[in-house]
Amino acid sequence: MKHVPRKRFGQHFLSDEGIVDAIVREIAPRAGDPMVEIGPGLAALTQPLVERLGHLTVVELDRDLAARLRSHGQLRVIESDVLKVDFGALAQELAPGQGAALRVVGNLPYNISTPILFHLLGFAAQIADQHFMLQKEVIDRMVASPATADYGRLSVMLQWRYAMENVLFVPPESFDPPPRVDSAVVRMVPRAQPAAVRPQLLEELVQTAFSQRRKLLRHTLGKWLDSKGFAGSFDTQRRAEEVPAVGLAQEQAGGGFGHGNSRVWLTLMV
Repeated sequence: MKHVPRKRFGQHFLSDEGIVDAIVREIAPRAGDPMVEIGPGLAALTQPLVERLGHLTVVELDRDLAARLRSHGQLRVIESDVLKVDFGALAQELAPGQGAALRVVGNLPYNISTPILFHLLGFAAQIADQHFMLQKEVIDRMVASPATADYGRLSVMLQWRYAMENVLFVPPESFDPPPRVDSAVVRMVPRAQPAAVRPQLLEELVQTAFSQRRKLLRHTLGKWLDSKGFAGSFDTQRRAEEVPAVGLAQEQAGGGFGHGNSRVWLTLMV
C-alpha cells in the first residue's frame, strides 16, 4: 500500500535518485561506521547507506513507516520522537570506547529542524559528523558570516560548536510531494576544541544580544553583562550581527563572567 505523506510530520520524501547518489557521496559511508539516520521515511537514502555500512540504526516517528522498516534485516528501528532520543547512549552502544565516533544523517522534518539541531548540540562531543537535508534558508542562516542579513542567533549557537558548510543544493522537484521551498544539505563537524562556555549562559547572552539586532550592543547587552558580573573587556559599540561567533577575543585578555567559583569565557568577542 502506498504511504500517504502526513502533513503533521512534515513529510516530503526524497525521490530523485541523482540527488540521493550525490548525498551519499558527500556522506561517504564506510563499512562498519556507527551511523544513525533521522527520519528514514521511504528509505530512499537508507538503502544505499545500509548497502555500504552493513548495518544502520534509524529513528522514525511514523508508526506505519517504522513497521515497514522493521522488515529490513540490516536496520535497527527506533520508533520515537527524535527529541526524546539519547544520542549519548546510542554513541556508547554503537561505538563503545571510540570517543567522538557517531555519525548522524537525515532528511529532517523542516517544521522542527531547529529544535532537532539544538537537541543534538548537547551530544556534539560524541559525534564525528552530521549531514542533514534542511530548508536552504535555514542552512543559509547556519553558515552565515557576520555583518550579513542571515547572521543571527542560530549562526552563533551552531558556529560556536561546529564547522559547517553547505555541500549540495536540492530543488523542490526532488521530493514527493515537493515542498514550497528550496532545500540543501549541510555538513556539520563538531570542533575538537570549542571555546569553553556554559551553553545555557551563551544561549541567554545570544538571545539578549540579538533581541534588537539593529541597535548597538550597549543598548541590548550592556545591562545584561553588568547583571552577570562580567569583568572582561568587550566592545559594545557594535551591533550583534557584526560580532563573529568563534574564537576568543584578543581584546578580552582574560576577562570573564563571575559565576560562583567558576568563570565562563565569552565566545562572541573577536
